[in-house]
Amino acid sequence: MKKIFSIVMAAAMLLSVLALAGCGGSKAPAPTTDNKDDSSATTELKTVVAGKLTMSTNAAFPPYEMTDDSGKIIGIDAEIAEAIAKKLGLELQIDDMDFDAALKATQDGKSDMVMAGVTINEDRQLVMDFSDTYATGVQSIIVKEDSPIASAADLANAQKIGTQRGTTGYIYCSATTENGGFGEDHVVAYDDGIAAVQALMNGQVDAVVIDNAPAKAFVEKNPGLKILDIEYVTEDYAIGFAKNNTALKDAVNKALKDLIEDGTVQSIIDKYIPAEAE
Repeated sequence: MKKIFSIVMAAAMLLSVLALAGCGGSKAPAPTTDNKDDSSATTELKTVVAGKLTMSTNAAFPPYEMTDDSGKIIGIDAEIAEAIAKKLGLELQIDDMDFDAALKATQDGKSDMVMAGVTINEDRQLVMDFSDTYATGVQSIIVKEDSPIASAADLANAQKIGTQRGTTGYIYCSATTENGGFGEDHVVAYDDGIAAVQALMNGQVDAVVIDNAPAKAFVEKNPGLKILDIEYVTEDYAIGFAKNNTALKDAVNKALKDLIEDGTVQSIIDKYIPAEAE
């Protein structure tokens, strides 16, 4: 009796195993597909906010970044960033703050990248990584129309030079005389270019050193000012990333390369800086 019972149980177990095997076989493709999905998910870009490309900036740097009448951030950098985000399948989020804070937000991983007319220099390369360049900027000198300052060398005679805090204009001017600057005692750093130009209008500084594109915008809105017909320094703009954020930098670089090659970047620049105005 035990033997017969054992045979019956063994048969029942065999049928169960076969039934399970049959079910497994009919669903075999599903685990394979899931594994592929998991694999692709690991290659997706990791951003500060899932599904978004967060850009820190200082929206007081026309025409690269500024606000329109509705408060929306617009400009060359904003539109290029929007095009990059679209290429990456992400939604662009722009956070406005002081220039120094914008750089630090990216360094500290609070934003994915910084675009604010940022140029590459040795000090920044120690704490950040950068994309390929996408535009060229010129440091210009703004003075009052009746100013005796007529050249970069004349800045040595200025009591005070206004700049935007953290920018290359500040770095160049505040450097020691041995390094081509005028010394920190002769330079005043402001939170943005607007404040620096206002200080010039009020007689608190004798000149302002800032990028040429915003310099033109400021002079147009403030009668009595002019830009010296010289190029103080020429430099290239790039996108900044946290150190060693290689995956994001490479992805942005690829998107940026495509946008440069298909003419998108130049068309955005031309929209804000017409060729005849350069």
